[in-house]
Amino acid sequence: MGAVARYAVSRALPIASGQFPWNTFLINVTGSALLGFILIMLIEQFPRGQLVRSFIGTGVIGAYTTFSTFEVDAILLFRGHHLLVGVSYIVASLLSGLLAVWIGMSSARIALRVEQGLQGETQ
Repeated sequence: MGAVARYAVSRALPIASGQFPWNTFLINVTGSALLGFILIMLIEQFPRGQLVRSFIGTGVIGAYTTFSTFEVDAILLFRGHHLLVGVSYIVASLLSGLLAVWIGMSSARIALRVEQGLQGETQ
């Protein structure tokens, strides 16, 4: 499922040689946010669901995100003498990925607090 979604995004956003690889960037950043959100939700809601976390985290989201394509994109940019684009891509990907996972985790924690508040009101 994750690999099919990655393929669909990469086909929807084709990138010309030497340009910032927005398709891989978008895939990895959204995957980071999704991973942060889903893992917090699973850990909090299903603490014993280790197999589900592995299936979703490593299987689905792991297949969606792509560190190897990130590496290849960066190498191709450097080999094509697009040094500024390559460095920008690496820095933006790393910082955005870290920020995205933090946003995903924070969003999950907020959603859980809201849910707990709503459950408290209905009781």
